[in-house]
Amino acid sequence: MTVALMWEARAVPGRGEELLGWARRQELAARPLRRETFRAPQDRVLVITWWDAGLDAELPELPEPDGELVTRAVHRWRFEQVGED
Repeated sequence: MTVALMWEARAVPGRGEELLGWARRQELAARPLRRETFRAPQDRVLVITWWDAGLDAELPELPEPDGELVTRAVHRWRFEQVGED
């Protein structure tokens, strides 16, 4: 089974590039099958990692950034892959 972990944070206005750099520097305890990083308006950063694991597996996740860098707590979601339509 493939599981995708999504991590999304919103930087303090004007600090989006700093948050993006911070997220890209974060090392995980294990290597995912795939990892992608995105940015969006309002200084938001999204990181998606894919794992060969079950939905409830213990997997390494990106930590919370310094509270002075973000406007709110990080949002996290887990999704499991489903078959083709």
